[in-house]
Amino acid sequence: MRQQLKKFLPNHDTIRANRWLRPFEGTLLHPRLWHLNRHSAAGAVAVGLFCGLIPGPLQMFGAALCCVVLRVNLPLALLCTLYSNPITIVPLYVVAFEIGNLVMGNGGAHFTAPPEMAGMNLAAWIGEVIDWMAGLGKPLALGLVLLAALLSLTGYLAVKAAWRVWLIRNWRRRQGRRTAAR
Repeated sequence: MRQQLKKFLPNHDTIRANRWLRPFEGTLLHPRLWHLNRHSAAGAVAVGLFCGLIPGPLQMFGAALCCVVLRVNLPLALLCTLYSNPITIVPLYVVAFEIGNLVMGNGGAHFTAPPEMAGMNLAAWIGEVIDWMAGLGKPLALGLVLLAALLSLTGYLAVKAAWRVWLIRNWRRRQGRRTAAR
């Protein structure tokens, strides 16, 4: 499993050679940010799933900061933020709003659809989206935090369990080969 994931990860020389990342070389080349084991993978998935609900283009930046602080696998965390994209963001926000609404006890509040971009330039549309999000208010904010925490915990536990199952299966396979060789 580790070998398959390592095919997609950049090595230290690639990071050192990138002129944009050179100022952060001391931080980004910490071995725990690139080491892949069950602890760093589970932590990275948790960080990626939590930071994936950060609004706007700050998802990967937030995930990178969390990885540096928590010392979990950086590339895997960045990859895990991609579950929220233009196709999935509205359903995720609807679920987050409903969770926040349920927890706050605001049974009467309803989710309104986001503004359409048709006929607007990007700046006007972004302004409309900000107004739309502000109108949703506290239930959305609370729901986003709770949904992010729930996804993060679920991802963490799922990776830990999957890695354990994989280890036990490989251990039993090796044990079976040893007994067959006798």
